[in-house]
Amino acid sequence: MQLIPCPWCGPREETEFHYGGQAHVEHPADPHALDDEQWAQYVFFRDNPKGPFAERWAHTAGCRRWFNAVRDTVSYEFLTVYPVGPPNPLGTGTRERQEATA
Repeated sequence: MQLIPCPWCGPREETEFHYGGQAHVEHPADPHALDDEQWAQYVFFRDNPKGPFAERWAHTAGCRRWFNAVRDTVSYEFLTVYPVGPPNPLGTGTRERQEATA
């Protein structure tokens, strides 16, 4: 059983948490300006990196608060946890980093 460090409650068993998907996905500034393909990108498409990845988690069986975490998708190790609001400690999103290096 893996322990996940809740920023408010401390380490708890993973069964107390709910995965919320990729963190730092920004809502479109002008949603009415998006076409169907852009909406599909916003709603359905997420990064799927190998290595550190910023995710959202909720401590549903504890304090019921949402937080962000950077987790290694290879080892499942939680590298850091932090409240919702601060910037991504990995910098820009994974997709942007991959496009910048391509």
